[in-house]
Amino acid sequence: MGKHRMDDKAHIRHDLNLDKAKWNRIEPSNADSDDGAEYATVPHADGDTYVALRKANDSNGVVLVFTPSEWSAFQQGVRDGEFDLPQ
Repeated sequence: MGKHRMDDKAHIRHDLNLDKAKWNRIEPSNADSDDGAEYATVPHADGDTYVALRKANDSNGVVLVFTPSEWSAFQQGVRDGEFDLPQ
């Protein structure tokens, strides 16, 4: 009995033109993996530029969209080691 999460970007998603997005590949740290990701910056009519993120090997799959502040917080978490695996 899982909960369904609402798309908190539904109000802006329809205005983001992902068809013209220039996707940049992020290589995984494991060289043997083909599980890389791709990101693109996508301008919106509200004046903000959003960041879209998807699996590199599934370009028609789920696309996560981040606000500028969400993306900054994510980047800071990466720098701080928040997502590192325990040693």
